[in-house]
Amino acid sequence: MMYLPIKLHVTGSRLSLMIEYDVAIIGGGLLGSAFAWGLTRRGQKVVVFDEGDAAIRTARGNFGLVWVQSKGAGMPQYAGWSLRASNLWDDLAAELLENTGIDVHYVKEGYNILATEAELEKAIERQKQIQIEMGDGAYNFEVLDHKTLKKHAPEISNQVPGAIFTGHDGHCNPLFLMRALQQDLQEKGAHYKPNSQISKIEPIDGGGFVIYGANERKLVNVEKVVVSAGHGSKPLISDLGIDLPVHADQGQVLVTEKVPPIMRFATGTVRQTDNGSFLLGASSKDIGLDARTDLPTMAEVAKYCASVFPFVGKLRLQRAWGALRVMTPDGCPIYQQSAQYPGLFSFACHSGVTLASTHAYDVANWIIDGAIPQNYTAFHPGRFNVSA
Repeated sequence: MMYLPIKLHVTGSRLSLMIEYDVAIIGGGLLGSAFAWGLTRRGQKVVVFDEGDAAIRTARGNFGLVWVQSKGAGMPQYAGWSLRASNLWDDLAAELLENTGIDVHYVKEGYNILATEAELEKAIERQKQIQIEMGDGAYNFEVLDHKTLKKHAPEISNQVPGAIFTGHDGHCNPLFLMRALQQDLQEKGAHYKPNSQISKIEPIDGGGFVIYGANERKLVNVEKVVVSAGHGSKPLISDLGIDLPVHADQGQVLVTEKVPPIMRFATGTVRQTDNGSFLLGASSKDIGLDARTDLPTMAEVAKYCASVFPFVGKLRLQRAWGALRVMTPDGCPIYQQSAQYPGLFSFACHSGVTLASTHAYDVANWIIDGAIPQNYTAFHPGRFNVSA
């Protein structure tokens, strides 16, 4: 057990006493849960503030992919980061299973199966760009023609031209991932505070922060703060001189009836879950903070997926929903630390499942060490020429 020194700070008539936690995580989604889990396994005293179901939860639309290919064109650091995440995923799944008994059903097999020759050629060019930018044979991929792909995926349509395979892509059950992270971090001593809307983060002279809830109610004093609240992050950090250039990208997911196992592998648009349902997706719309579904988009998703896997068109749809991805201008993560208040970190990305491993094993160490390594400054929002 680590005991922190008492810190005194007077603001007006308010007396702030003991630092109660090493780290406060604001945002209890997949990012915040992975950070908290990684911190608690290193012996940190952690509190997680989660707004609750009223929040705009990106993970509601999560497809469960652990995906490497296509990520990082134009930013090889992101491609390498995704590759590292994939390499760490076996360890993450095994450790969570050992600690909690929860199997997150991680399967490391995935193909980017495209419906047309034009789509396949475009995807191949993107893979070549990533391969060149990473250099030194760090990234490899295979292009599978229809005949070869048919051996792995006999269910594909006769019109499918082929697919891209890297050996690094896969999928998991994101609900079990969240459950396992939350169960284990709380069993390790972290405090999870649901229905906690945070209104302000106030720096303490000499180090540390005061966290305020609704109606300016003081909640805790902490040594460090990690803001990973998705679309709710901006108002919390803007007054502290941190800009977070993110926007909402709406995606809609369709869920079919449960059927016996057909597909062990995942694709970017279709995957069968461990309970037998098929998830159909890959829509993308820039319509602000609107998560409602609409028939034209759902019909387009269903039509495309059935054009790749004809059997999908015979399955009954059970439900559908929309969710809002947290997207940066270039689609790559934003990791930043306040220059004025070094104990304040902000993280945002749309790859919460893929990067759960690096967030838990690597980023947690950065937070403990109190600095983002120089190797990862490419993820700073300064690349967009904004103040930070």
